[in-house]
Amino acid sequence: MRGFWMGYFAGRAAPMGPVGPEVVGATFFNFHPDLVRRAVPDAWSFADPGRIWAARRYGAAGTLRRCVPDIEAGAARAVPLLSRLVDGAVGAGRPLFAATRATGAPDDPVEALWHACTCLREHRGDGHVAALTASGLDGAEALVLFAASEGLPDDLFIRSRGWSASEWAQAGERLARRGLLDDSGLTTGGAGLRRDIEAMTDRQAARPFGSLDDRMLHELADTLRPMAAAVHGAGIIGYPNPMGLPEPSPAG
Repeated sequence: MRGFWMGYFAGRAAPMGPVGPEVVGATFFNFHPDLVRRAVPDAWSFADPGRIWAARRYGAAGTLRRCVPDIEAGAARAVPLLSRLVDGAVGAGRPLFAATRATGAPDDPVEALWHACTCLREHRGDGHVAALTASGLDGAEALVLFAASEGLPDDLFIRSRGWSASEWAQAGERLARRGLLDDSGLTTGGAGLRRDIEAMTDRQAARPFGSLDDRMLHELADTLRPMAAAVHGAGIIGYPNPMGLPEPSPAG
């Protein structure tokens, strides 16, 4: 791959095959089309999607092994439960999830752990895109509304998602015409829409977890929580970040 963004777009899109920028842009949702076009389809001329996917999976497992003590034992406990969630989830309307799941679970236990978590990540992401679309938001508008609601700097998203300052301002103007933003920030209507979007996303993402009973859910959470803490402690995730992932509290 040539540069971070080519690796990012190709790595996530690889399960869908050598798709074009229109498909990648539609499923990833909030990136500027020009940013996507600079990476795809050129990425497929450097390596085919299967090879890219294998490299991403291998690299992720290597990072987890460096960051998380006794990762193999944790994976052995978590993967059967995670696999149950992934296998029982509905793929209809979730292209990134369905394509990622279809690549199959790897034999390596740590790669299988990463694969299952990535499937659930894409499952949630597909549902979130559906909620945003149903709310009448385009990619830039969704980011402007999110930044305003979370108090995150505009420049974080302008730089990482490829929108220009003028395009960002225009998205804000469209939201203002809908009564979702004003000069002081998020309006009552804007805050309500954000809550509705997150609630819809949570409801859709929660459905697969109904296949686990309370004991299984607690076992899964207790297994994954120290792993997540170890990844956080390694300092490889920056805060704030474009996903809006908050820094964990000291209590975990």
